[in-house]
Amino acid sequence: MSLSLYILLMGVQGSGKGTQAAFLQNETNIPHISTGDLFRAMKTRTDDLARSIQETMNSGKLISDEQTNAVVKDRLAQQDAANGAILDGYPRTIPQAEWLENHLTEQGKKLNAVILLQLDPYVAFKRTFGRVGAKGEYNIYYNDEGVKSQFVDHDEKAYPPRLDATLSATGEKLLRRPDDASADAILKRIDTFMAETQVLIPHYRHKRLLYEIPAEQPIDVVRFAIKHIVDSVKP
Repeated sequence: MSLSLYILLMGVQGSGKGTQAAFLQNETNIPHISTGDLFRAMKTRTDDLARSIQETMNSGKLISDEQTNAVVKDRLAQQDAANGAILDGYPRTIPQAEWLENHLTEQGKKLNAVILLQLDPYVAFKRTFGRVGAKGEYNIYYNDEGVKSQFVDHDEKAYPPRLDATLSATGEKLLRRPDDASADAILKRIDTFMAETQVLIPHYRHKRLLYEIPAEQPIDVVRFAIKHIVDSVKP
């Protein structure tokens, strides 16, 4: 019987997935593995796998399921993931999901739970477009969470107004994350997530692995729900 713990954490932007992943990592002592981080790391690596990924990215082509699986396999083989992992952003397709299940089975392991942080797309957009953080830290704050904010006209009227935000308690200036500055980009990411999960949700529900948590609840309430789920599936 495997004593390892593999959790898939799913949630649209603004659902608090990053915050909850950090909590889970501390709670379980297994690494939070984000495929976004893995692919960014590939840009500075020089091994054959990284070169293959770089060539595909530079050509403008989409990363294949096989390449994505290889990147995840490489990460799961590292020592800190010997007893499990919190997967974030993977799998995104049914072939990836099936590969992961087969890969874990070959090692006498299994996916223990898929936790979906549910959030209405409109709320997800509102949260994401309004989230800001301290420079260099990006502890995330939302416009209604102790933040004073206003939109200020740009000196050159050709540009849209900018968000001017400060932390109410200290007056510290807060910045919008670069990838949250474009409403179109945010909407595209929400649409992509919704399209991907439409396929994966029934797949994992059929396997009785899916746990759904309303993410509009307070952070501590969501955290308690996640802890309860993880405690119930621990080997």
